[in-house]
Amino acid sequence: MNINKVYNRLSLFSLHLPPSISPPQFLSASLHRFTSFRTRGRLRTPASSGGGTNTRAAMASARFHHLVPLNAAAAAATAECDAGAGGNGSVSSTDEDEENLALGSAYRLPPPEIRDIVDAPPLPALSFSPQRDKILFLKRRALPPLTELSKPEEKLAGIRIDGKCNTRSRMSFYTGIAIHQLMPDGTLGPEKEVYGFPDGAKLNFVSWSPNGKHLSFSVRVDEEDNNGGKLRLWVADVETGQARPLFQSPDIHLNAVFDNFVWVDDSTLLVCTISLSRGDPPKKPLVPFGPKVQSNEQKNVVQVRTFQDLLKDDYDADLFDYYATTQLVLASLDGTIKEIGSPAVYTSVDPSPDQKYLLISSIHRPYSFIVPCGRFPKKVDLWTSEGNFVRELCDLPLAEDIPIAFNSVRKGMRSINWRADKPSTLYWVETQDGGDAKVEVSPRDIVYMQPAEPLDGEQKAILHKLDLRYGGISWCDDSLALVYESWYKTRRTRTWVISPGSEDASPRILFDRSSEDVYSDPGSPMSRRTTVGTYVIAKIKKENDEGTYILLNGSGATPEGNIPFLDLFDINTSNKERIWESDKEKYYETVVALMSDQSEGDLYLNQLKILTSKESKTENTQYYIQSWPDKKACQITDFPHPYPQLASLQKEMIRYERKDGVQLTATLYLPPCYDPSKDGPLPCLVWSYPGEFKSKDAAGQVRGSPNEFAGIGPTSALLWLARRFAILSGPTIPIIGEGNEEANDRYVEQLVGSAEAAVEEVIRRGVAHPNKIAVGGHSYGAFMTANLLAHAPHLFCCGIARSGAYNRTLTPFGFQNEDRTLWEAADTYVEMSPFMAANKIKRPVLLIHGEEDNNPGTLTMQSDRFFNALKGHGALCRLVILPFESHGYVARESIMHVLWETDRWLQKYCVSNTSDVNENLDKCKDDAKKEVPDLESKAVPASGGGCPEHEGLHPRARASLCMLLTSEE
Repeated sequence: MNINKVYNRLSLFSLHLPPSISPPQFLSASLHRFTSFRTRGRLRTPASSGGGTNTRAAMASARFHHLVPLNAAAAAATAECDAGAGGNGSVSSTDEDEENLALGSAYRLPPPEIRDIVDAPPLPALSFSPQRDKILFLKRRALPPLTELSKPEEKLAGIRIDGKCNTRSRMSFYTGIAIHQLMPDGTLGPEKEVYGFPDGAKLNFVSWSPNGKHLSFSVRVDEEDNNGGKLRLWVADVETGQARPLFQSPDIHLNAVFDNFVWVDDSTLLVCTISLSRGDPPKKPLVPFGPKVQSNEQKNVVQVRTFQDLLKDDYDADLFDYYATTQLVLASLDGTIKEIGSPAVYTSVDPSPDQKYLLISSIHRPYSFIVPCGRFPKKVDLWTSEGNFVRELCDLPLAEDIPIAFNSVRKGMRSINWRADKPSTLYWVETQDGGDAKVEVSPRDIVYMQPAEPLDGEQKAILHKLDLRYGGISWCDDSLALVYESWYKTRRTRTWVISPGSEDASPRILFDRSSEDVYSDPGSPMSRRTTVGTYVIAKIKKENDEGTYILLNGSGATPEGNIPFLDLFDINTSNKERIWESDKEKYYETVVALMSDQSEGDLYLNQLKILTSKESKTENTQYYIQSWPDKKACQITDFPHPYPQLASLQKEMIRYERKDGVQLTATLYLPPCYDPSKDGPLPCLVWSYPGEFKSKDAAGQVRGSPNEFAGIGPTSALLWLARRFAILSGPTIPIIGEGNEEANDRYVEQLVGSAEAAVEEVIRRGVAHPNKIAVGGHSYGAFMTANLLAHAPHLFCCGIARSGAYNRTLTPFGFQNEDRTLWEAADTYVEMSPFMAANKIKRPVLLIHGEEDNNPGTLTMQSDRFFNALKGHGALCRLVILPFESHGYVARESIMHVLWETDRWLQKYCVSNTSDVNENLDKCKDDAKKEVPDLESKAVPASGGGCPEHEGLHPRARASLCMLLTSEE
């Protein structure tokens, strides 16, 4: 696999470079699972959130029968916003016309000060050549129009497919590619545009050839004919910038539902195509052949989370086969093409490092109606690079019965990959506990290794045995590899040093620590590119020193905030020398990638060259090449400030304490030129997301840096700095469960205690008006918001809850980091559900949800039913359902309307603070004090961190340059 391949499905700025190789981390719930790496280093991203079927437009019009045409709505909203933009642009409660419009369903625009930030041109993504001598600037557009989301898509087997393009739906894209030479002095040469593709083309999957002389990428052009919108594979000459279609025939199109294409060598690509013999899609029968029947007469125990977009019947299964079936084609730059293998639902294709073999994964029937395609029967075969079958590695059965306990896995061979340091050696892992994390057994996992074509009688070799759950391997050579294992319930993570080529060398533990203890994180080994395009641990040599050194790249968490570092680490003695560290006073710097890995063999310290990033509170991220021995840094980018109107915003990382002694942190943002002594307290918006921990000490550790640049996304709470709000961003809401106790058993108690401490702190500082503090969150943050309005009404004047789940009984087989079932923890499920406390919510609450939310647990029905429960008790509430939107909101019309709704809510119920919102304040305070127990009187118990379950066909990344900051349940 080629790590420089860019799989662009989301609009985030990222550097597409080989990351440091890191041990498995328990990612917080706000960090999504969007990148994964396979052995040859191709950057892959799973499908973006999507939604809808061919009937979505009818459904939307049924729900929104007053919806005006988009253009008319946008024009009307623009006129209304621009006409009433005087002062702070707030909605006046006495403005009858504005109030009447607010009750309608037309799309609206937020005030100009917010709109201008959201509409700022996006920065390009970057991609370095394999030889590190050239850099691509991948140009992007701003937010897509709603018309793109409204296109028909098929919801099949847990994924969403754009049938017209035969790819995942809702892919973002690049609009252009510019090539710059990286000069010897570190500066950039003049821009060279890639040209030749049609005007208005949408570019995806940008990939370098192994020798860096060519680029490959897909091109799609929206047209009305039958082939309009389908993806074609193009290649470009890097020296000239000229691009051309790889296939002469206009009838050969990519099938990008799963994999798409990969460079096999410098001049040949293996391409997933739509079979030329494929006909029209199957037609849905007007009358079904029979009822839909599911049976469990064998009394199997099958517990699954609330997966969405599953197959519903045999017609769906046929349609899934139709779109997902691929014909593999070998295509050379000289125009030679060759079909290999029979058409099948191929999910990944991975050439061996020596280019002699292909590792081919596919899925096949029988399919399932209760789990997504990642659990369908899976077959892994070995072929020659010419497409000849060599042997079957495994054929795994349907996996409907994977237990819901964290660290439970599929039975049989998994994580099958090529060794990055060998020509064609396979390795994989097999569970010894039947895949059930609740089974006690030693070892729990065994890692095996075997040549692609073993000699007669040659058996698989045991590489390593693990008592925790396998988390990956970082390869170096026969003398060194690092094996990672971890266990969610205890947060334990271990790193082993092994010698893959020596049976005599005993494995030893290098690091044994808690994944929650960020202060003890030693960092991750940096990788270097080999001549065959794989990535291995970089060994470093010092002059006149025979030691074996590697580079550990760490975030450097400290009580004062993160201070990233680069350590020279002796793998034999564990001695380390800090050779680089971020500035502590003004800037936040990180090591992004190793740049001095063009030649074979060990790297010498005095010839080291790294790519670093540098930013501050008010200066956006720029990139530098830093070279040893003098560590001279040369700036290679000069990106403009994305929102100069907020360039002088004020940012401070604050610390405070919960009543039970747990240390808490938050980032406090204040508007430019604000002076609390002169201007007095501001309205304040608190935006957060709870997290689970196993210890008080870990929960109280500081994460992040006070010097990081304030990135403002299109729906960020920081947008309200432009409306003169104080923003308390990410106040830690630790739900702690120590020992064998479960954190969620005291969820409400700890939630309220954390919120009280945060509110008291901003009031103490004099920056927030006590009666003008609003709370909000997305997904699990929305769940938090609803619970705080129910159980801590004395703290907040109103709330904004986006895409949340409010009734935990609708997710009976676990949610977020809870892996007990409803029947095992019924009281906890009920007590955590704000739906059950709807009668207690007296504060105004704005609910927003995508109509096509496909995130497990956060069905749109959750907001529908919660709104009805609130309305049934006379609560002041509003529900906004966004047509065609999924868990995260994408279209410009949707995002602008969300911002308008949020701003209207804040202006009316926070800034204005109307009397009917405050009349029961004292009573609410008294009730809350009676209801919430004193945290000081109890020891803090149970549960903690980890990532919500998401199904996919590729392993989760241990490290990525592109961490997608989306709150998901």
